[in-house]
Amino acid sequence: MAKCDEGYLCFVCGEPVERIDHSALYLQYIIGWVDPETLHLRPDCHLRCSPALAQYIEDEHFEPVTCTGDLDRRRLDPDFVAQRVELVTRGYRRLREVSRHRRGLSVQDYPLPEARRRWS
Repeated sequence: MAKCDEGYLCFVCGEPVERIDHSALYLQYIIGWVDPETLHLRPDCHLRCSPALAQYIEDEHFEPVTCTGDLDRRRLDPDFVAQRVELVTRGYRRLREVSRHRRGLSVQDYPLPEARRRWS
């Protein structure tokens, strides 16, 4: 999604990631997992195409995703899962907010406050 906000092709399914609120890359950026200096260099995929990440989104606007295998949250430590759900869900809600109000924001304003502090 970073390339001039034109959208990337999803590296999983090959379809365009046309909306920022469908972007796994931007969600990871918002929560502080992607350095802003590398944002434009990284591949993107739809949130739904990244079940290992999407399974942690618990929001009424996002249909739950199940991840199978070793990264299935049902197989992980409950405290870790709770922390990850809190972070990723907050990030998803911020992603939706950014999507609605993008015109008035710079990319540096997208991340959660704790992520912004890390990069400033």
